[in-house]
Order: sequence, then C-alpha cells, then structure tokens
Amino acid sequence: MTTVAIVYHSGYGHTAVVAEHVAKGVTEAGAQARLLRITGADQDMAPLLEGIADADAVIFGAPTYMGGPSAPFKVFADASSKAWFTHAWKDKLAAGFTNSLSLSGDKLSTLEYFSVLAAQHGMVWVSTGLLPGAALGDVSVEGVNRIGSSLGLMTQSDNAAPDVTPGAGDRKTAELFGTRVAEAAKRWARGAA
Repeated sequence: MTTVAIVYHSGYGHTAVVAEHVAKGVTEAGAQARLLRITGADQDMAPLLEGIADADAVIFGAPTYMGGPSAPFKVFADASSKAWFTHAWKDKLAAGFTNSLSLSGDKLSTLEYFSVLAAQHGMVWVSTGLLPGAALGDVSVEGVNRIGSSLGLMTQSDNAAPDVTPGAGDRKTAELFGTRVAEAAKRWARGAA
C-alpha cells in the first residue's frame, strides 16, 4: 500500500487539525497516512526519521512563526541531514502545508523552506493543483483554497480554539491536498515498478 508520511509541528493545535485533515484526504484516496508529530525541539527525531524511511511521499507541516517554520520543525530539518548524507529520501514525493493567524503571515516563506528542504534531499515536489478561491468566486471561510496558494497548502486560524478554526474551507482544502499527494504517490510508485 502507498504510504504518505505527514511530519509536522503544531504549537497551539491548529496545525495539528490541518494535518489530520490532510491525513483524511490521504486515506480517502486509498493510501496509508502516517502522522508523525514533532512535539518539541528537544524531542528525539530518530523515530520520525524512521517513520519516513519507507514512505512513498512526505508532507511537511508547520505553523508560520515570524516568517518561517517553527523552531521545532527546523530542529527536525537539521536532524534530517543523516538521511541527506545517504540520499535516503531521494526520489520520494514531497509537499508542504502551513498555518498562521493572518491570511498572509509570510506563509510563502515557510512553503519555500519546505520545498528547498525537499530539493536538497532530491525529492520531487507536489503542488496543490487547485485554482485559487478567487478564481472560483469564493474567498469565504467555506471556500476551497481561499488563500490562493499553489506551491503548497496555506490555512488560516483565528485566535480561537482548534475545534473552531481553521474553518471549513481550509479543512476541505487540506483534504483535497492530501488526496492529491496520495494519488500522485500511487502513480509515482506504479511508474517506478
């Protein structure tokens, strides 16, 4: 079975909600979702790295803090240098998602960070494949891809509990994104066979 590892950090629970909806989309596409949560910068990253070893695709996720991914995610990225030395992730598919309080919050910087990390590992990047919500005439909280990101998934959370925010549209967008990555991973695996 095709496996998609979702390795993420969530500071306040909102990014975890996004990760769960990405995983739901992966599962709905008939692949196995493997949620790997970074709990803190002092965590042993070896189990997370092992959880990626046999995955067909990896989706990186973190909140955007101060224009980039959270510090615990950066610690994970630095720990991935062991996999980099052996090209362990070469030719795996990769994608990324981020969440922040504001609509922009410089989230693009976080997605660029993820895509560069993937490129350093020799991975192949998967975009959202979604039209922006504005092109579809719906930038409401219920709208799909209301923020209009192409490089990766961007979601927005108000300063409220994770059971309230991010909104329905962002959750649906996360599911569609998970489905896209899973379907791409299945095609990629068939082609390799």
